[in-house]
Amino acid sequence: MALDASLKAESEVIEAGKPRKVSLEIKAVAVGEVVKQLQALGVGGHAVFRGFLTHQRNGRGFIAHVTVIEPAASQNLDID
Repeated sequence: MALDASLKAESEVIEAGKPRKVSLEIKAVAVGEVVKQLQALGVGGHAVFRGFLTHQRNGRGFIAHVTVIEPAASQNLDID
């Protein structure tokens, strides 16, 4: 079983001594047992996702393959 998804991250960082808001949204796919965890998380759920990036089949952009989902410790989330 496979599930297509979208991952979104937002944070504020310091660049050249000034705060900067950054955000990223990337297409993702989960396969196997991870699908159940992703479905249980639901839309807008917060978690730490681990996996790998690869090119999309059409060669346009990247897709994140989610292999591990961990509960988020806080609202200040990191992406690995």
